[in-house]
Amino acid sequence: MAVLAMFPLGSVLLPGGVLPLHVFEPRYRQLVVDCLAAPDEPEFGVTMIERGWEVGGGDQRADVGVVARIARVDALEGGQYSVVAIGTRRIRVNAWLPDDPYPLADVDDWPDRNPDAAELPDRVRAGLDRVRQLLELAAQVGELVGDVDDVDLTVSEDALLASYHLAALAPIGPADRYRLLCAPSPSERLDALGEALDDVEAMLRFRMT
Repeated sequence: MAVLAMFPLGSVLLPGGVLPLHVFEPRYRQLVVDCLAAPDEPEFGVTMIERGWEVGGGDQRADVGVVARIARVDALEGGQYSVVAIGTRRIRVNAWLPDDPYPLADVDDWPDRNPDAAELPDRVRAGLDRVRQLLELAAQVGELVGDVDDVDLTVSEDALLASYHLAALAPIGPADRYRLLCAPSPSERLDALGEALDDVEAMLRFRMT
C-alpha cells in the first residue's frame, strides 16, 4: 500500500495513454510542484469522476485508476502548468484520504491476470479489425470527425498493452471505457470490448435506416 497524489478527471486514462493537462487550480498546481520535487519518478494517480465536477471538489470518484508519469511540464503565466503525462500501470484505491492540500489516496498496484495468454495476439488483431470497421461505419453516419485514414490505429506489439490501446481507440463512451479498465485480464477486457462494440454497431446501423 502507498499514499499517492490523485488527479480525478471526467475522462478515463488507460495504461499507455497520453494525458495532456492544463493545470490551473491552486491545489493541482501544488500537486505538480510536489511531484517534480519527489526523489523518484514524478507520478500521480488518475481516476474517473463518476459524479460531480473536476473543479472545486465535492466529486464522487471511481476506485480503479491508473498511475500517470509526468513526461513534460511547461510553466505558464500566473503559476499555471501545461503537463503531458503517460499512463503506466493500473491501481486500486483502498481509501480516499482528506484532500489536503490536494486529493490523496491509499492505493495498491493491480496487475492484470494472465497477461501472456497464447490466444491474445490473434484476438488483438481481430479486435483492431473490428474497431476499424466500426470507425468506418461511424464515418458513414457522420459520427466521426475527419477520415478513418487519419486515425492512428497503431497498437503495441505487447498484447496486454494492446488490449488497453484498443479500449482507447474504440468509439465508446467513458463508462464503457472504465468497464474495460476494470476487466481482471486482457482476455476479459477483449470480451467486454466485443460486447461494447456490438452495442455501438447496433446503434450506428439503426441510424443508417
